[in-house]
Amino acid sequence: MQATTKRRTDLSTVIIGDPHAAVRQSFRHYLESAGRLRVLGEAGELSRLASLLEWQQPDVVLVSAAFGPGLAHFVRAIKRLSPGLAVADGSPALPLVVYGLGNDSDVVLALARAGAEALVSAEASVQELVEAVEAVLRRERYVSPRYGGILLREVQRWSVLHEGHTGVRLTRRETQLLQLVASGLSNKEIADVLSLAESTVKNRLSLLFDKLGVKDRTQAAIFALANGVLQQPLVVERASLHEA
Repeated sequence: MQATTKRRTDLSTVIIGDPHAAVRQSFRHYLESAGRLRVLGEAGELSRLASLLEWQQPDVVLVSAAFGPGLAHFVRAIKRLSPGLAVADGSPALPLVVYGLGNDSDVVLALARAGAEALVSAEASVQELVEAVEAVLRRERYVSPRYGGILLREVQRWSVLHEGHTGVRLTRRETQLLQLVASGLSNKEIADVLSLAESTVKNRLSLLFDKLGVKDRTQAAIFALANGVLQQPLVVERASLHEA
């Protein structure tokens, strides 16, 4: 009995987030019966998953794309917390594996930009999902082969923008606005953060995009990544009354 307990203690740990109880229970059974991972807990809602992660520190978080549009925001929120929990080599203490992804390239790119370490297709086998988890535990990244072309095109766009706009200088307020856009916030959400009218945010973004030479929010996010804007501290400066 003691030897069995020790082996389970030595296993890497995981928390599972999926809105479907049957899926969570199936994964738990498979992972634990195969002796691959020890499941610390599971959650059917993102709020519950966030609560679990406040007091548990798993080696990896397994989270379903079935949570929908709010998932990218959740991943970003977790990544804002994890730097304080980083391990010695600088790798994140809460690496995330997102599984069950479909064909929407915008969703895939949003999750990649948000910081997910692995992106696994809905068509992937359980074995591929386990391989993705094992890759992340080795401090590697993983994407299902079907997403390779999407990410390659993104890297190519990134390179073009980086080469063409390295001389652009942004004011503090422009940097702040770009950080919020690249973080995936909508115009309304940015307006709430900065205490501005939504129409004002729209006008300022139009001017910012013209200055950067980009056409849309995705290209602006690529510019932010390429130039290290997202690595800079985000200091929210709310607008004064006359600016709003």
